Amino acid sequence: MLDVKIRVMELSDYEGVHDLWMSIHGFGIRSIDDSKEGVEKFIKRNPNTSVVAVEGDRIIGAILCGHDGRRGTLYHVCVAEDKRQHGIGSKMADFALEQLKKEGINKATLIAFTSNTVGNAFWKHYGFDFREDLNYYDITLNSNNITTFNP
Repeated sequence: MLDVKIRVMELSDYEGVHDLWMSIHGFGIRSIDDSKEGVEKFIKRNPNTSVVAVEGDRIIGAILCGHDGRRGTLYHVCVAEDKRQHGIGSKMADFALEQLKKEGINKATLIAFTSNTVGNAFWKHYGFDFREDLNYYDITLNSNNITTFNP
C-alpha cells in the first residue's frame, strides 16, 4: 500500500513536478507555458485547483487545473510510470474536480493526445465523455512557445 498525500500544488513544487514531467515517456513540454514562470502565472491565477500527489518527499503525480470562471480545464495530468495502477490518478482527479466545484465551476474539460492510449483509457474509465460533436481549434500566438516530447 502506498502512503500518498494528495494536496494543492504550490510554486515550491515546481522542480519536483518538472522532474516528473521529464520522466514520462512521450510527455509534451512547452518551452514558455511549462517554465517555472509559466507555471507560476498559472498557479497565481488558479491558486487552489492544481494538484500534486506526494510520496515521502517525491512528487509522483500532478495535475495543472484551472478555470475561466465558467469551465474548468485539466492539463498535464500524470502519474509516475512506476506508481500507476494504484488509484493515484483518480484521487488527484477527484481532488481537482472537487476544488473546481468549490469555486462554483459546473463543467470541466481536458485534452488528451490521440496517441496517448493510457490517458484516453483512464479518462473514459473515469467517466469523461469523448466528444464527437465539436472540433477543437487552436492558434499559436507566440512561436517561441515550442512543444518538445520526451523520448
